[in-house]
Amino acid sequence: MKRPGLSLLVVLGLLGLTSAATAQPPRAAVEKAHFEAFVERSAFAAGERARIVARVTIDEGWHIQAHEPSFEYLIPTELTVELPAGWPAASVEYPPAVLWQSTFEAEPLAVYEGETLLYAALDVPPASASDRYEIGLTLEYQACDERVCLPPVTTTAAVTLEVGSAGESQHQDLFAAREKGDQGTSAGRPPTPKRSLGAFAGMLLAGVIGGLILNAMPCVLPVLSLKVFALVKTAGQGRRQITAGALATALGILISFWALALTAIAVRAGGGLVGWGIQFQNPGFVAFLTVVLVFFCLNMWGLFEITLPAALGGALGSSGQGGGMAGHFSSGLLATLMATPCSAPFLGTAVGFALSQNAGTTLAVFTAVGVGMALPYLGLAVWPKTARLLPRPGAWMDLLKGAMGFLLAGTAVWLLYVLSAQVSPVRLAVLEVTLLSVGFFAWLRSKVANARLGSMIAAAGLVGAALATVTLAAGGTPPETRGTFGDRPGIQWQNFDRDRAEALAAAGELVFVDVTADWCATCKVNERLVLNADAIIELFERHGVVAMKADWTNRDDRIARYLEDFGRYAIPFYVLYRPGLPPHVFGELLTKGSVIAVVEASATGTVGPATVDTATG
Repeated sequence: MKRPGLSLLVVLGLLGLTSAATAQPPRAAVEKAHFEAFVERSAFAAGERARIVARVTIDEGWHIQAHEPSFEYLIPTELTVELPAGWPAASVEYPPAVLWQSTFEAEPLAVYEGETLLYAALDVPPASASDRYEIGLTLEYQACDERVCLPPVTTTAAVTLEVGSAGESQHQDLFAAREKGDQGTSAGRPPTPKRSLGAFAGMLLAGVIGGLILNAMPCVLPVLSLKVFALVKTAGQGRRQITAGALATALGILISFWALALTAIAVRAGGGLVGWGIQFQNPGFVAFLTVVLVFFCLNMWGLFEITLPAALGGALGSSGQGGGMAGHFSSGLLATLMATPCSAPFLGTAVGFALSQNAGTTLAVFTAVGVGMALPYLGLAVWPKTARLLPRPGAWMDLLKGAMGFLLAGTAVWLLYVLSAQVSPVRLAVLEVTLLSVGFFAWLRSKVANARLGSMIAAAGLVGAALATVTLAAGGTPPETRGTFGDRPGIQWQNFDRDRAEALAAAGELVFVDVTADWCATCKVNERLVLNADAIIELFERHGVVAMKADWTNRDDRIARYLEDFGRYAIPFYVLYRPGLPPHVFGELLTKGSVIAVVEASATGTVGPATVDTATG
């Protein structure tokens, strides 16, 4: 008897990758430069040339990229002048750049610092009527410091240009600076640094390595169990089937990463918050993914069949039956969905870089991460004979398939734990009932598949229960008791307070900050194996380390800005504030040895100035 199917499940998986991100409300851009503009005279005669100066005052410790940046992937500073209809275009003169040397890049960067002046010249048309004209100016820039490049910012200013008889000079100190060649923090134009793509290539390599390591992260392991089962099943079907299945999985992974990249680009363009894994802050997304896992569990148990839409399934050579290319492609999608709450060595650096750059760079780095995650399957497609190392198919596979279903069910239970921090206990109980209803209606439909009316009723109940689960979660609010740590055993955590952490470090104390979330599987592994270890607890007590925990389970822009300032967009994130030294940033995968070494050296004053763990940072 043919098992019931839902051909849109794969498409819904792609929508799930983007739904939570687009639900994030817009957030004000972080501006590190103050922009204002002035005209040279109080009035200009028709046919005369008018000049405008834009003064950009950049925050101390920050710089913005020059109009001609050192690297292709950096965002240039651009000034645009909006003129009345029919007026000739204005010309813009940019100041000479300053060569700024970063400790992370061998070549100096062309930047603007401090107070920088940009000049625009425009010709007032001879036939212009005497009137006041509003001239709009738009400045786009990217601000960076030693640690991080922020997303590009677009800001505006306006001046009033009066056309009539020639007026009086004004703001001569600003316009005189141009004549003296003093338009910024440099007296002359330095040689333009070489435009190298080395740093960009390095980030692509970091993305590939980080994506490859993602396959070993705990959040992806349940999906890998699915892949092991599928590979064993196809191992005896011949070279063509093995290659096709591996390519279908790789395609599912790459399409998922492209969807993530395009969504991040769109949300960032709208001023929204972007980051790796932040969709898990949305209870609606967590509930959606829980429903998807339940569907996969039911598939493993023979109650629900996942099929591709006919067009896509035909393109991949799917037979349209349960396993086939649909199963491989779907597992690629699910692997990416499950990977997003995990961070890995090199991944945080690559994603942080990608989310602070232009759209092309963001898409390229996300593609590199997708390629890295898909590398094992691409390798299998190239060398399908390696599938012979797997055990031969047999009756034991039915037992394995059922066991894999329970492993996925365990992952769904973990997602319910995540939801417990995002919705009230009563709403969570109702969600569990609706999830149980999903399983009930799937079972019912498998029993009445030959009865048209019964099958339609069961299908309607199945869809209704799934929609009810997601809708109920999306409308939930976090429990009121969330956010206290002092009464828990082990390290005595305090709620995160950035100002207090910096003040305590300035006063001579060590402060350890842990940015974590219930949906971050890597965070939980680090807590269990490292931070809850007796040696670390004793270390913190002996040296009086103040431990602060920033809980990012739910949306918190304060924490997001904190991560941005360190150039990070993903968690886990660990930093140790040290008296008289820059903060030390640990890698995503903590070890007891690294924590002990850094804390001991910081407490005894024998530490050097390094601020990032080189192995994983």
